[in-house]
Amino acid sequence: MILVTRLNGSVFALNPDLIQRVDATPDTVVTLVDGAKFVITEPLADVVDRVMAFRARVVATAHALEEQGPRDVLELHSVPAPADDPSDARAERGADELPAPVPLHRRRS
Repeated sequence: MILVTRLNGSVFALNPDLIQRVDATPDTVVTLVDGAKFVITEPLADVVDRVMAFRARVVATAHALEEQGPRDVLELHSVPAPADDPSDARAERGADELPAPVPLHRRRS
């Protein structure tokens, strides 16, 4: 994720993998693959630099994972069990295992 600023000053995180294009029309407009558009204060060159730095971090992390293994690069922090999760279910999962991912669904049009 990269951090960018809306014209009203609020900062938000943007997934650079979803960027289709960035236009500099006096304001910088980011268009995502789903058609969503964001007008931001950062100039086009800064957005490009941030995306390149993000991708470089991804590649560097992937390389480190290959070289050192996941335990040395990524620390898995214990996830507190939800109130409805019995403690024995947590024990079955293992202390260092993350819970199952939440299923994603397409947006309705």
